[in-house]
Amino acid sequence: MARIKPQTLLLQSKKKKSPSRISVPMMILYCLFIGLVVLSLVATYRHWSRRSVEQTGTGLSNFEDTDAAVDSKKYDLPGYAILNTSKGEIIVELFKDGAPEIVDKFLDLCQKGHFRGLPFHHVIKHYVIQGGDSQGLGAAEDWISRGKLRGKLMSPKHEAFVLGTSKSKQDSKKFAFFITTAPIPDLNDKLIVFGRVIKGQDVVQEIEEVDTDERYRPKSHIVIIDVILKREI
Repeated sequence: MARIKPQTLLLQSKKKKSPSRISVPMMILYCLFIGLVVLSLVATYRHWSRRSVEQTGTGLSNFEDTDAAVDSKKYDLPGYAILNTSKGEIIVELFKDGAPEIVDKFLDLCQKGHFRGLPFHHVIKHYVIQGGDSQGLGAAEDWISRGKLRGKLMSPKHEAFVLGTSKSKQDSKKFAFFITTAPIPDLNDKLIVFGRVIKGQDVVQEIEEVDTDERYRPKSHIVIIDVILKREI
């Protein structure tokens, strides 16, 4: 048997004890794995931190958010209407706070083009002009007779050039509106005011001056060509 030299034994001993080297691809995989773990931990921490903050704030601001949404919806509605008539433009400011349900109905009908082509079908000088859908002659005749019987005007509530509609029950698909041409106290119990004329008073007065028959119907045809809604004027 051949004898192994001491120097050879020493070299073999060093080879056995030295650790095996890690390859470059394995090191890259380890780094990627560690990076993914760190990113996952950071994302999880951020998620739960954000959720706890949102839950804390939600309990305090639920009612405020609801109120803000309602107010925002209300004030996003158009606040003005331009009545383009065959005599000229009448610009009215709508009372969204004072008569919200009436204004909503009026705006809905305007957006549907309901008033396009409808006439001013009753004109009572120094009293009102009536447009939109006809409610018949009874209301107009009753109002003018009551006004004549009272004679003296006391504490006028409805000033000239206010926009209103009758308090009597109306068809949901129809709408008659009135523009006053003088202060009229006897309409307090009959008219819901939902706006006022801010420009075009001269057009209202021109309509008021047209000739009418004995039932207050204009002898010349005066129509609403269109209604344009505006948020601001």
